Amino acid sequence: MDKKKLLKKNSTNNWVDPLYLEDLLTEEEQSIRKTTKDYCKNKLLPNVIEHNKKCYFDKKIYKEFGSLGFLGLSIKGYGAANASNVAYGLVTKEFESIDSSYRSAISVQSSLVIHPIFYFGSEEQKEKYLPELIKGNLVGCFGLTESISGSNPSSMKTNFVETSDGYLINGTKNWITNAPIADVFIIWALNNEKKVHGFIVDRKSKGLTTSVIEKASLKISQTGQIILNNVKVPKSSILPNTEGWKSVYSCINKARYGIAWGAMGAAESSWFIAKDYTENRIINNTQLASKQLIQKKLADMQTEISLGLGACLHVGRAMDKNKDTKIAISMLKRNNCHKALKIVRDARDMLGANGILDEYHIIRHLVNLETVNTYDGTEDTHALILGKFQTNIDAF
Repeated sequence: MDKKKLLKKNSTNNWVDPLYLEDLLTEEEQSIRKTTKDYCKNKLLPNVIEHNKKCYFDKKIYKEFGSLGFLGLSIKGYGAANASNVAYGLVTKEFESIDSSYRSAISVQSSLVIHPIFYFGSEEQKEKYLPELIKGNLVGCFGLTESISGSNPSSMKTNFVETSDGYLINGTKNWITNAPIADVFIIWALNNEKKVHGFIVDRKSKGLTTSVIEKASLKISQTGQIILNNVKVPKSSILPNTEGWKSVYSCINKARYGIAWGAMGAAESSWFIAKDYTENRIINNTQLASKQLIQKKLADMQTEISLGLGACLHVGRAMDKNKDTKIAISMLKRNNCHKALKIVRDARDMLGANGILDEYHIIRHLVNLETVNTYDGTEDTHALILGKFQTNIDAF
């Protein structure tokens, strides 16, 4: 084959994937991504605007998530798909391309409920809870955050004491995704020695109540408080294999990894909308997309999304090889959320006044990303994590 034919064969007009990331996915990962994309487009997208306006989330949708294998995707056994961490990332990206609330639903169930039970629970706990959580028959939440502790969970006030036949838990958790609808609560509390332990607490436990937090962001996601007033749980409720804060952060890091993929999903969706809009918007007989400032913004979007997804893919492969990815995930969460906010703000600007209309979706992504950038560690919090890693000096 001569050089001209070879160049023609290898040339590409694939503006969506200039780094050929698609070629690095396995057939299984491509299949999972397609299943997720089709489901999100056909099931979630048609109702997302209405559901966002009404702050509505149908709990029964978890059973659909489970039937399609989206829950606990990367664990082995108990009815889970046992897919790669890259596959899990692709799923979160597709869900957040519709709305961050749906990605939060997947992340909490998989990374913050199924994950701790699988890794830190007893075999009895796994057999009891995991199959039902993976099917979506049970919905869970992760009770760590408190108003007073913020980014420093070790200063939490929720505590427990051991009794002759179990434990007594007292405290209040705040900003908890799924709290109002959860059947199963993973509650983190301190003992008298300030050591943290995890518990599985059922909704029907006496003294456990929840409330709803009304908010202007992630409006589809059900968020609330958990109030624990002398909640008595049996000894079998404690997660026996918990290793202090190391276990807590293993859950949070898995969630942050999914967030990094998800933020790129919201950014990519907004990029596509802005590209289509500016190509079809005619001003003075000229396409808006012909303007230099518009093309620069599109180039910036393409660049940051491609690099962000490439980094996610690389870290996902490292996770599948059991590499230590704590710092890499912190970097991903910080970078991708920051870049996604910038991309979506630019997309909103490119649509002018239409950018604030619900029907174009961008303003919803923008408001949601303000929350996504905040939870599981703000940009500044992750900067301090990365700074300490480099200098070995604690600036907290």
